[in-house]
Amino acid sequence: MQTLSDELTNLYAGNVRVRVSGIYIIDNQILLVNHSLYGKNQSFWSPPGGGIQFGETAVTALQREIKEETGLVAVVGKFLFVNEHVQSPLHAIELFFEIKSVEGSLGRGVDPEISSANQIIEEVSMKRLEDIHSLPANAYHSIFTRIQSLEQIFTLNRFLSGNEA
Repeated sequence: MQTLSDELTNLYAGNVRVRVSGIYIIDNQILLVNHSLYGKNQSFWSPPGGGIQFGETAVTALQREIKEETGLVAVVGKFLFVNEHVQSPLHAIELFFEIKSVEGSLGRGVDPEISSANQIIEEVSMKRLEDIHSLPANAYHSIFTRIQSLEQIFTLNRFLSGNEA
């Protein structure tokens, strides 16, 4: 059986991945998924999303990923911004979209690309920005270092690189 590290390296290393992510904000809270992508017991909170499969549109991929990770059916809104995420073993170009609404019951889903023994989704939750910022900086997506309020996420309308401050 492969370790999680081996499985992630086989999936992601040496490739640039195109991902989609959804921004769903309600009652001053944002929908986030806690992944153990960078090690078990090491939180990494980010908006739900994942890789686009060949032949799949970005919107369809985002709806699929949100359903897989959270159990929710999402209505995708406008395109927001592009972010480049580089943290070994993952190098991803991320397309962020607004999520206008969701239906269903929020729950922890699965990542079908990862074996059942090495699942990386630890928790799914709505979080306030203050709670996100109270975590260590490496425990959440870099987009949260660029904003002082959740509403500002809708003004990140450009290309963002992990190398920028």
